[in-house]
Amino acid sequence: MSLLVKKYNYTPISRKQVNGKRLYLTPDGNAVASVTTILNSTKDNTHLIKWRQRVGEEKAQEITNEAAGIGTRMHKYLENYIESSVWPKAGSNPYAQQAHKMADVIREKALNDVEIWGSEVALYMPSMYAGTTDLVGTYKNNPAIMDFKQTNKPKKIEWIEDYFLQLVAYAEAHNEIYGTDIREGHIFMCSREGEYQQFDIWPHEYKEWRNEWYNRVYQYYKKFS
Repeated sequence: MSLLVKKYNYTPISRKQVNGKRLYLTPDGNAVASVTTILNSTKDNTHLIKWRQRVGEEKAQEITNEAAGIGTRMHKYLENYIESSVWPKAGSNPYAQQAHKMADVIREKALNDVEIWGSEVALYMPSMYAGTTDLVGTYKNNPAIMDFKQTNKPKKIEWIEDYFLQLVAYAEAHNEIYGTDIREGHIFMCSREGEYQQFDIWPHEYKEWRNEWYNRVYQYYKKFS
């Protein structure tokens, strides 16, 4: 039995390489950049560059790969739970066990307030961008886009602007394609130490974040067109 309440017919979107870039092939016949590509190409990477210089390139890559691996496992545990309603067993290696504990924190802290319409939902804005969001549904009965995040240590809100922009990008795409009026987004985050954080976009803030997202889209296409 799944936890999904299927309200919309979500379909996958294929990808392809075009001139070395990974693009989405959307149902309207266009090949567009991903939300992640747009954000990564238009953000200020000064602090990231300084961090890599400080710890060394080899160590920085090791930390990045480890975080990505734990994050992928954490997402997989949550996806499997949503699909089956059965909490999966932890893997045998230490990273899998840590990811399992982190996923369990998010399950306990966040998912009781969520109705899930779709998990790992592919979304697109015609001729502009596409991507995949972790959850579409409702949070405390209000339509929302939701994302799971892992972190090595707790985050400050000023560090996660791009996470908010991701939520808005997917809300805009869902509203356009499915005729919804989603103006809320939520990030469910757990640190390696098991500390839960939640970051929210509320309807009264939505327009400001939407404007910033489309500004980043404009910067991207101005830069690469």
